Amino acid sequence: MTTSRQKKRKTKTRRKLLYTILIISMVLFSGVIVFATNLSLQTKNAINKIYEPLEKDTNPTEEAENKIESAKAEDSAFTILLAGIENEEKAKYGRADVLILATINPKTEKISLVSIPRDSRVYVPDLGYQTKINHSYAFGGINYTINTLEEILDIPIDYYVSTDFQGFEDIVDTVGGVDVDVPFTFSAQLTGSLKWKKYTEGPMFLNGNEALAYVRMRKKDPQGDAGRNIRQKQVIQEIINKATSISNIANIDDMIKDVGNNVKTNIPSSDYFGLIKTYQNIKSSPIEQLQLEGVDTMIRGTSYFLIDEESLEEVKKQLQLNLDDFGQNAQSEIKSKTVSDLTIGQ
Repeated sequence: MTTSRQKKRKTKTRRKLLYTILIISMVLFSGVIVFATNLSLQTKNAINKIYEPLEKDTNPTEEAENKIESAKAEDSAFTILLAGIENEEKAKYGRADVLILATINPKTEKISLVSIPRDSRVYVPDLGYQTKINHSYAFGGINYTINTLEEILDIPIDYYVSTDFQGFEDIVDTVGGVDVDVPFTFSAQLTGSLKWKKYTEGPMFLNGNEALAYVRMRKKDPQGDAGRNIRQKQVIQEIINKATSISNIANIDDMIKDVGNNVKTNIPSSDYFGLIKTYQNIKSSPIEQLQLEGVDTMIRGTSYFLIDEESLEEVKKQLQLNLDDFGQNAQSEIKSKTVSDLTIGQ
């Protein structure tokens, strides 16, 4: 039989074990809090270096302020523009070589992506005339481009992330490269070294320099700009998936520092982790790939892409549906222009 002394000894042993477990748990928990706090502060400082608000962010109207507050509400749908900028020497802004708009709805767990062809002939409200969409950036930077896209698509654009070619390479390298499914075999010239890289049909791993050439090539693509847009969205999706993975979030402040000189965004540090959490919750959902149809044409010696009216209306409808109630009110919030004014040559 167990003696009273043995029982007391066992009780003391259990208590010591419980105390030890409790102390270890508290230490680990405290460590997590310290790590998270430190990470948050470092990330906030890093994000502040790439933060560049839009004109409408710094001087919002009462209506715009209400929309901003609505967009920040939990589970609210929002839009984000990804812009790849081709910088030229002595140019103030460069040109928008890549424009991809995403609508993200946490409630329906749906993401829609649409690429805007760089040669699209559109009405630029800040200029008062029609020109290529990539020229809107050249004349007035990201503000002109966003104002133009809001007019064309009849939806508000909440956030943007812009990067030049070097920034794109840095982003890809910082997340550890990307895996892509090459649709057909082709060769493309790499920037910097000017060496030729062969891309073979099927799965391939690409570093930043290789990924840039992969998304820029269009002349050898049987689908032209449409094929290039598909490859761009393929790489962008892979970058976002890797950047929001658990392994990379721990290094997010270093990641932002790596690309800080070449990336700009109006995403405030207070919203950053919320957006990451939102994407993590829905990134396994299928992404709706929208396509703007149209034709290539020459106008007064300049090549343009004329967007098909019916295609534009269908893309607008799908984007607005994905924004749910916010999108349903977009047409009344943004002054409409006729499709012919926006897309057809004068």
